[in-house]
Amino acid sequence: MEFRQLRSFAEVVRQGSFTQAAVRLHASQSAISKQVAQLEQSLRVQLLERSGPHVRLTAAGEVVLRRAEEMLRLQRELRTELDDLSQMKRGELRLGLPLLGADALFAWRFAEYRKRYPHIQVHLVEGGSKSLEQALHAGELELAGALTPNDPGFDWQPFCNEPLDALLPAEHPLAGRDSIVLGELADTPFLLYQQSFTLNDRLLRACHEAGFEPREGGRSGQADFLGALVAAGQGVVLLPRAVAKEVERPGVKRVLLSEPDLRWDICFMWRRGAYLSHAAKAWLALLEEFPLHPRP
Repeated sequence: MEFRQLRSFAEVVRQGSFTQAAVRLHASQSAISKQVAQLEQSLRVQLLERSGPHVRLTAAGEVVLRRAEEMLRLQRELRTELDDLSQMKRGELRLGLPLLGADALFAWRFAEYRKRYPHIQVHLVEGGSKSLEQALHAGELELAGALTPNDPGFDWQPFCNEPLDALLPAEHPLAGRDSIVLGELADTPFLLYQQSFTLNDRLLRACHEAGFEPREGGRSGQADFLGALVAAGQGVVLLPRAVAKEVERPGVKRVLLSEPDLRWDICFMWRRGAYLSHAAKAWLALLEEFPLHPRP
């Protein structure tokens, strides 16, 4: 049994087909099929049920997949620890950033990191909190910026705790107010986030507690696009204050949300007990050096 066989098997399951796994691994389909077959032969079990272009795990395959992912994660961590011996002269950082507000909050911090550590290869992934947490659990990421979790399987370092502001079309009846409560927006369409955003769950829960079901006017994870939709009169969006101030434009009014006190509490998290590379510790130290200060 070899790591490349485990890697090929795990990728076939992840992609749902040998063809897509071959594309992701930059190998031929026949090579991927051969490696999975060799793994089955060495273990003397059938791992996959093949039905046309699709595959399905057998009971034995589920067991092997779980162990394979653990072994591949340990292999990645071993390489990371060994890279640290070169004292930041080489190595990598697998970093997840929140899709919402990444440009406004992290672009220049990321540039500063690259300036200080030019030999560290950084692999960036953007997404919602749910997808980033899954990637951390799977060992695909070392650090991720996401909403503060309730999962005891994570440790984290706080980064910011921003209130949400409402962005309204300039012609909206409430656009001239200094502040509003959530219930006053019950008759206005809401621009929501993608399903992978934990912030979306918090917003929907707050609406229900305020006694209404929000009418959906659209969904996106891109702050600029959401701001453009507001300017076009498509609805209201609730954005973290640091992001909302960047998105303000003609035709859009930013109004404080006085009740409830909804928060965007971003932290950088990692799996509890996992080894943190010097590259990861350097990123956390840089965030402490350049924190996000509360904005009026």
